[in-house]
Amino acid sequence: MKLSLSLQQSFESATLPLKRAYLKKVIETTLRYIDVDEDCEIGIACVDHDESHRLNLEYRQKDKATNVLSFPSDIPEEVVALLDALPIGDLVICIPVVLTEAQEQNKTPIEHFSHMLVHGVLHLMGYDHETSEADAEQMEAIEIAILAKLGFDNPYIS
Repeated sequence: MKLSLSLQQSFESATLPLKRAYLKKVIETTLRYIDVDEDCEIGIACVDHDESHRLNLEYRQKDKATNVLSFPSDIPEEVVALLDALPIGDLVICIPVVLTEAQEQNKTPIEHFSHMLVHGVLHLMGYDHETSEADAEQMEAIEIAILAKLGFDNPYIS
């Protein structure tokens, strides 16, 4: 599998230096774990509080900033078949929210950011935790396993 990554960083943080190689490692580990073996494309935007708030209000009707927003690709299957790589979609990650949550949850910034990246990629691939308790448990178990492969503890244990 080859991963094409588009990265937009309109917000950067000294406590969370994001390198393309690291992002690709986390995303590729996630995709391999769920048995995606074809070439893929993904876009990631690291944004500030205001941009996250605006997008969350516009697309989810929630009047607050959030840690990660997932925008799955909606390209028709017949078009996807003509492409060299599967367009997965785009993630918008609010760095200030991730940093605040990491502190509140007694996690390192990179630990929580990695969890949000895995979580977002799983959403792009159709996983959901809001429909049913069984779906939430399945998604959490997958996240725990992927994060363990990356050397992180279970994010759901305080």
